[in-house]
Amino acid sequence: MSKQDHNQNEQQGLDLSRRKFLGTGAIAGLAGAGLSLGLAGCNKGPEAAKGGEKPAAGKAEAPTGGHSAHVAPGQLDEYYGLYSGGHTGDVRVLGMPSGREIHRVPCFVPDALVGWGITNESKAVMGTKPDGSLKYTVGDTHHVHASYTDGTYDGKYAWVNDKINGRMARIRLDYFICDKITEIPNIQGFHGIFPDKRDPVDPKINHTTRVFAGSEFSIPLPNDGTDAEDPTKYHSLFSCLDAETMEVRWQCLVDGNMDLVATSYDGKLAASNQYNTEMGAKLADMMSAEKDACVFFNIARIEQAVKDGKFKTYGDSKVPVVDGTKAANADPKTALTAYVPVPKNPHGVNASPDGKYFICAGKLNPTATVIDLATMLKYFDGGVKETKEAIVAEVELGLGPLHTAFDGKGNAFTTLFLDSQIVKWNVDQAIKFYKGDKTAKYVVHRQDVQYQPGHLNASMSETKDADGKWLNVGCKFSKDRFLPVGPLHPENEQLIDITGEKMVLVADHPVRPEPHDFIIIKRDKIKTKQIYDMKEFPQGLTKVEDSRVERNGNKVTIHLASYAPQFHLTEMKVKKGDEVTIILTNFDKVEDLTHGFAIPKYNVNFIVNPQETKSVTFKADKPGIYWCYCTHFCHALHLEMRSRLIVEK
Repeated sequence: MSKQDHNQNEQQGLDLSRRKFLGTGAIAGLAGAGLSLGLAGCNKGPEAAKGGEKPAAGKAEAPTGGHSAHVAPGQLDEYYGLYSGGHTGDVRVLGMPSGREIHRVPCFVPDALVGWGITNESKAVMGTKPDGSLKYTVGDTHHVHASYTDGTYDGKYAWVNDKINGRMARIRLDYFICDKITEIPNIQGFHGIFPDKRDPVDPKINHTTRVFAGSEFSIPLPNDGTDAEDPTKYHSLFSCLDAETMEVRWQCLVDGNMDLVATSYDGKLAASNQYNTEMGAKLADMMSAEKDACVFFNIARIEQAVKDGKFKTYGDSKVPVVDGTKAANADPKTALTAYVPVPKNPHGVNASPDGKYFICAGKLNPTATVIDLATMLKYFDGGVKETKEAIVAEVELGLGPLHTAFDGKGNAFTTLFLDSQIVKWNVDQAIKFYKGDKTAKYVVHRQDVQYQPGHLNASMSETKDADGKWLNVGCKFSKDRFLPVGPLHPENEQLIDITGEKMVLVADHPVRPEPHDFIIIKRDKIKTKQIYDMKEFPQGLTKVEDSRVERNGNKVTIHLASYAPQFHLTEMKVKKGDEVTIILTNFDKVEDLTHGFAIPKYNVNFIVNPQETKSVTFKADKPGIYWCYCTHFCHALHLEMRSRLIVEK
């Protein structure tokens, strides 16, 4: 036996023992807290008799479907992966299936590589205080989703949330840059987001026009400190943003906190899984009910209510807020919202590619709830008396079901957090079993992952074009999968081939904590531009020879051209105390010929891509000579692209 084979065998044994330990320990802990909610018996139900496959070994193997994760030099990945960056406050861009990180899109947090948070343009997007400094310098990105046309990705925009500060960022996918950030009023800790897929009223509009956001933390409205001890004044809001302007169009008051968001393919419905339907402000008060809910929003009715003036506003915000609480929406024919009962503390809601179902995972309950959207529409029309009639299956899957992806072939893939598994199950078979056909075998296969999986997604899974090739899963712990680097371990993203009946683990990818959700998009859906259009920058130069220094009192504006291999001012003279603005235009037309601009001792460094213009403003408070230089090596020598900033006393 080779040393490699011996190590793999040792690893397999370690994985299995760890899985058993973590699963048992978690159940014991939950039971001790009075939160077991049936977890301990989850593997003793009917699912055990349906012929579910034996868990596979937790090691990488060759794909059975003939698809390799290896992308050779000179070849391109088949997919873009847009991944949350977690506490780095950005979006990671990966090539898939290779898992190679090819870009990071800074959004909510300064980024020294490109000068995000340094340039005037990026500060305007991020938001500043009256003194010009950034309003926030931390972020927590969770969920990334992209715009649609006709039920599939159109490559125009992507959106990502900042949970910490309640912000939504939009990313232009032609340049892979963040162009707008909106801070949502009246909410705190908003979590789930999702764009709509077509207009709820006008069937001719078959593309994304709105982006929805569900707030996770309930707060008093207005949150001015006056009602901190009165939980009855705590509320959560579901927000709708305009996809183009990024303005908040309306908000909807609900009972309970919200987690993730899903939207229907016909544009009529949005939903969010909920916990704390008790509306408690303390943990004990949040766990008293036997059920929580998946709340549905009738978008057309909400917008009609706003038009009719049936809304409130809170504090300084002018955003209209409609009442979506249970008490105010008892009549289905006029209801703005509907609450479907699901097991306690659900985690995640996902739309199937065929447009028929939303699937809400149980988290503390071993089941996933399948909700029929056609029945929900009947409920809003008064054709169904109770929302629970829309439940067409309660699928027993295993310990800690969280999130679900799809292969477009009728199969769903759900993460089992406590079991450290992905379970593949058939939706139609699950519905048959729920209806009474005990011969229906809905579990297709189980795959061990390392360890404690949270989010997962499959290639094109959140579109009508789900192709069933690749599945990626984000695991919260890696432990022994990578070289140790001290107390903080990387997290582990794992790639799984789903082309065959059985899943096959193909690769591990370490990632900095704490990432969350992601989407995997066919590369032909995104059309990038390699060079900017100079017309987008009216403040930029149009001719290299127009480089100059202008003075207006103690305000100095330097118009500077870069054209490899030089900056077209060899020196720039200012005086101590001047407010200096440098406007730099890159005149190169060759793709990837990016120029940097750094000023030592002045905390200035940013990049300018071909045909792009950026600016930076600073106070010249340190007299002396400062060699400005290009930080992106773009020519044969380091001598060429530099200029002297002379700050005179």
